[in-house]
Amino acid sequence: MKLILAGLFILAVGTHAQWYHFPREAVQGAGDMARAYGDMREANWKNSDKYFHARGNYDAAQRGPGGRWIAEVISDGRENVQGNSGRGHLDSAADQKANRWGRNGGNPNVYRPKGLPRRY
Repeated sequence: MKLILAGLFILAVGTHAQWYHFPREAVQGAGDMARAYGDMREANWKNSDKYFHARGNYDAAQRGPGGRWIAEVISDGRENVQGNSGRGHLDSAADQKANRWGRNGGNPNVYRPKGLPRRY
């Protein structure tokens, strides 16, 4: 009985041992999302928004579960506002596809438009 309880305790502690990193990852991930947005505004490059969506989500998700979570929250919130503002459900769906691609570890450069300066 003690051995079973010890095993369950070790399993429980092992699976939740990194919980304290979540808030830091979320804050850093929000910074990654903000940086991608700022870069998109600064670049002002035609057909580049999907790239910046994918890049922001990719960078945030690389932080860990907290970064992935905040990327999803920010992306879903932004797209809900955009979709409800009459700016186009098709564009919103395409943005969400790029968001998921980046969050799931896909290379953001798939969405990179030709000629976009390398600093972005």
